[in-house]
Amino acid sequence: MSWEWSDIYSHPLWAISTVILAITVRVQRKGSWDPRACPVRLNGKTAIVTGANTGIGKFIALDFARRGARVILACRSEARGTSALKEIIELSGNENVHLRLVDTSSLDSVQKFATQILEEEKELHILVNNAGASGLPKGITADGLEITFATNHIGPFLLTSLLLDLLTKSAPARIVNVSSLNHWRGKVDFSHFKGENLTYVMDSVYNHTKLHNIIWTNELARRLQGTGVTANSLHPGVVMTEVMRNYNFIVRFLFNLVGFFFFKSSKEGAVSTIYCAVSEETEGITGKYFDSDCSLVLPAPPARDPALGVKEFEICERLTSKL
Repeated sequence: MSWEWSDIYSHPLWAISTVILAITVRVQRKGSWDPRACPVRLNGKTAIVTGANTGIGKFIALDFARRGARVILACRSEARGTSALKEIIELSGNENVHLRLVDTSSLDSVQKFATQILEEEKELHILVNNAGASGLPKGITADGLEITFATNHIGPFLLTSLLLDLLTKSAPARIVNVSSLNHWRGKVDFSHFKGENLTYVMDSVYNHTKLHNIIWTNELARRLQGTGVTANSLHPGVVMTEVMRNYNFIVRFLFNLVGFFFFKSSKEGAVSTIYCAVSEETEGITGKYFDSDCSLVLPAPPARDPALGVKEFEICERLTSKL
C-alpha cells in the first residue's frame, strides 16, 4: 500500500500529537525556581533596570517593585516608559517607582543618565543591564561605534563603569547582565566595535554582542572580588518579546507563530534574571553564567578566556574614555 507525506499531515493523529507536544513544551519551559515562592524583600534597596518599558525588563522591574524596592526604569522612550511606570505602580502598589531616560546606543546619553543617578541616589544595590536590540540595520553612531554593539554592549559597559563606585559603596550589591544562548554563535573580533568585518545576516551581529557581554561580565567579576559586588550573566530563554521588531514582517510572523506554542512569555523569560538579582541561592556567586532554568552552565570557550577578558576591558575603556 503506497502512502504520501500528505497522508500523515492530514491524519487527525498529526494534529493531536502536535497539540500534545506544544502543551508538553509549554509546561517544561518553566524552570524549577519560582519568583513567587522567593521570600526575599527589597525594602530599602534601590534597583535600576534598563529596557524596563517592555518585555522581560518590565516584568523584572515589576517583581522588584512588589518586593518593596525603589525601582528606576531606565528607558529610551518617554511615552512607553511612562506607560510602563503607571502599570507597574498599579500592579505592585509601590509608589516608589521612577522613570529616567537613557539611550544605551549614545555614550552622551549614558553619561547624562549616570550623572543624574549619582546626583539623586545615595545607594544602588541592583543593576540589571537588560536593554538590547537585534536586527538593527547597518549603522555607525555619533561616537563612531557600530549601532548594535553600542546599544547592547558598549553603552551598558559605560553605564556600569560610571555606577561602580555607588554600587561598591552600597555593597552587598549585584550586577546582572542579560546575555543569550546565541552567544555560542558569536565570534570575537574587536574591529566589530566600529562596524568593520561584519556581515548583517539575521541575528549574527546580535550574537557577537551577547558573547562580548559574558566576556566583560566575567572580567568585571574578577576585578570586583572583595568589594561585595557580584556580576553575573544569563540566558533568559527564547522569549516572545519585541526583540524581533527590527526584522521584516515574514520573519516576525514566523517567530511569533512558532513562539506562541514553544517560546517563553516575557514573564517566564524574566525569571532567570530575577533569580540572579534577588535569590538567596545566588548570594555571593560571581563571574558565572546561568541558563534560562536558573542552572549554572558553562558559556562558550572564548567567554572563559581570562586573557580575552582583560583585552575586552582595555578596549571598552579606551572607547569610552573620551567622556
